[in-house]
Amino acid sequence: TFIFCAFLSCKNETKTEETSTETKVETTYKSFGETIIPDDAISANSMAEHYKAMNAGDSINSKMIAKVEEVCQAKGCWMKVDLGNNEQVMVKFKDYGFFMPKNIAGKEVIMNGKAFVEEVSVNEQRHYLEDAGATAEEIAAITEPKKTLSFLADGVLLIEE
Repeated sequence: TFIFCAFLSCKNETKTEETSTETKVETTYKSFGETIIPDDAISANSMAEHYKAMNAGDSINSKMIAKVEEVCQAKGCWMKVDLGNNEQVMVKFKDYGFFMPKNIAGKEVIMNGKAFVEEVSVNEQRHYLEDAGATAEEIAAITEPKKTLSFLADGVLLIEE
């Protein structure tokens, strides 16, 4: 079942897939931002290989599936997803046009948008730590910019179990 939400209005749809054992498997998604379909999403591990070849300023259009590790606890205006190999991708939402639920850490999402590499300033890193509820000591420990794997999502499907 797909649930498409645009702020306060939602629409339900169902997608049924047949497996090789002739059993029907139904996956439920909650949609945020632009309407996207789950087909053709690449794994986080595959996306990690693309990121390895990228430099600051490079970008590619992509659709990937990944596990959410962290969400902005102030508004849900960003999330971090697991890329594998102890790497995360910082995900923001196009035009600040939608937010994610704050309680989805551990769940999988399919994101459509632009993958890119950027250098994140000290102030921006500190802001994200503050949003995540870090201590003053953790925030003060940030003293230099860092290369960050980023993703600007125009649509996200939250996989519900």
